[in-house]
Amino acid sequence: MSSQQALNINSIVKSFGDVQVLNTVSLDVHPGEFISLVGPSGCGKSTLLRIIAGLEKQDSGSVSIGGSSVDELMPKERNVAMVFQNYALYPHMTVQQNISLPLEMTRLTWLQRLFLVGNFFTNTKQIKGDILKDVLKICKSLQLDNLLHRKPAELSGGQRQRVALARAMIRNPAVFLMDEPLSNLDAKLRIHLRNELVELHKRLKATFVYVTHDQSEAMTMSDRIAVMDSGKILQIGTPNELYAKPNSLKVAQFIGTPQINIFELVDTQNGIYFWGTSKTPINLNNKSAKALALRPEHLVIESHRLSGCDIHSSADIVRVEDHGSELLIHLTIDGFTNKIFVSRIPCSSQHIPFRLGERIDAGFKLNTALFFDSLGVRLD
Repeated sequence: MSSQQALNINSIVKSFGDVQVLNTVSLDVHPGEFISLVGPSGCGKSTLLRIIAGLEKQDSGSVSIGGSSVDELMPKERNVAMVFQNYALYPHMTVQQNISLPLEMTRLTWLQRLFLVGNFFTNTKQIKGDILKDVLKICKSLQLDNLLHRKPAELSGGQRQRVALARAMIRNPAVFLMDEPLSNLDAKLRIHLRNELVELHKRLKATFVYVTHDQSEAMTMSDRIAVMDSGKILQIGTPNELYAKPNSLKVAQFIGTPQINIFELVDTQNGIYFWGTSKTPINLNNKSAKALALRPEHLVIESHRLSGCDIHSSADIVRVEDHGSELLIHLTIDGFTNKIFVSRIPCSSQHIPFRLGERIDAGFKLNTALFFDSLGVRLD
């Protein structure tokens, strides 16, 4: 893929009335990259996608595709294709008609598109034949070739989504924009189409910008992820970078399932921090630390692993989730009132079943912990 397919977003600002939705957002999307925009509802990710597509006008800032500004171009002139959450298919048209429409709008004149008049033009038949070939090729790749004459009401949710993808693909756009395209599907179909999208991206080698509120979806599909909140991008990185080295508490809490465990720290004048009612000391050079965070797999409750932990405290089991391949043990830990923590344990025949209400020990190694200051910024 050439550098002409790159997408550059520079200092985008957008407000609706008195509400600022995007606050100087900048993002460079590499050629052929699959990048996801994630964040809570209302963080501005869909608005940013609509600005890229030309469906919304930014207050300031610029959008470039392939090194050329598209700020003054109409949506149809930007060489982007957008797939919406609600599919946006024409209900009175067949699958074939829905998919061929973008090509008919660009390859045929308005007179050629007229039902009877168009046939009097000598090249109309040839153009329509070429369009049909392109439609059949796309439909075969998405396994829609046996559904060409059905209308959207006669299709399943997954089939409708594939039709929407085919309509986007047939334009051969520089950039694919996808606004939560799988959120209306059931869990099993969502996973299936998630895999199809990844394979589609590999096959097309196109640039994908994918909006989702489901961080698991973003983690499994993306080359990089941009985490957004309150109209800003908090961090951009690979799924592993965001999981292992979040730059803020907000990113740490948003990325990862189950959510990361957060423990408040009590400090003393000489830089020693206490953990839980056991008052276990934690010696840190940085006196700015106010919170400690542990991924569920790093919160240890198994007796054979506790001996290697630096920090210990007593805990009570309040819930056990058996996921087959792993257990999620929900705990209350002495010294942290009204808070539930989660320990993730891979299942094996050696594990003794954990019981509800059981009194156990919990601990962790210091080198697995993340530390944050009072503003939620991660400390080295």
